Amino acid sequence: MNHEVIVTCALTGAGDTVGRSPHVPVTPAQIAASAVEAANAGAAVVHIHVRDPETGSPSRDVALYREVVRLVKESDVDVVVNLTAGMGGDLVIDQGDPLKPVDGTDLVNAMDRLPHVEELLPDICTLDCGSLNFGEGSQLYVSTPDMLRAGAKRIQELGVKPELEIFDTGHLWFASKMVEEGLIDAPPLFQLCMGIPYGAPVDPGLLQAMVKLLPDNAQWASFAIGRDQMPWVAQSVLLGGHVRVGLEDNLYLAKGVKATNGQLVERAVGIVQDLGATVVSASRAREILGLKERVHA
Repeated sequence: MNHEVIVTCALTGAGDTVGRSPHVPVTPAQIAASAVEAANAGAAVVHIHVRDPETGSPSRDVALYREVVRLVKESDVDVVVNLTAGMGGDLVIDQGDPLKPVDGTDLVNAMDRLPHVEELLPDICTLDCGSLNFGEGSQLYVSTPDMLRAGAKRIQELGVKPELEIFDTGHLWFASKMVEEGLIDAPPLFQLCMGIPYGAPVDPGLLQAMVKLLPDNAQWASFAIGRDQMPWVAQSVLLGGHVRVGLEDNLYLAKGVKATNGQLVERAVGIVQDLGATVVSASRAREILGLKERVHA
């Protein structure tokens, strides 16, 4: 069991959730306010995507990331900033002509997924550690070994901690290989992502097996989507990990009750404390994760 638990809140994500809940933040001001709400509720880390303020669609616009980070850092809360670097991996193919990408494709190379990380130098950025059939239809997430090695090397040069996003067991295998190759600084940070169709299913036995495959010095967290989000808080803590909640992964506090990010964090904090563990501050999270000290203007 983990007795010092880092709670991450994934604020908005890139999914088609804006029309399904009024609480999903869209504009930079809304996302930053949600980050502050989550931090005040007990989250040590906020995981940030941005969206087009007009349409709510996912975006890679550096200016939007810049504004969110500015507003968070100008607030009176101390929180670890984790920016997604997973955008730019979406490939939707034409079933009759697989070499022809169709609407919904946003596929760029490893370096073009990182300009906001290069400019803003967050504490953490994500690195999605493999390709995946993403749900039904003809959409794939593309992250090849060559892309991953190039991205990991650049993130290492920037002094940013990569959060290694693991959506299936093969992703864990390759991420561990990058650790062995020296592309990931110690301690490596893994996020075990459960229930994303069609990656690793939500199964406690599988989570336990994946934890056993982690490098010896790894820090790790896990989350599950939808109604499994809160049970997975307990699963993760009991197996020695940290936790993630938030509207990226689940919109509900209870059946029929739409949640805010702050409410989801409060619920997770309660579960952690009921298990006899401590929810750590952002300062202690930096120590645990070996984050580099930065001086922000």
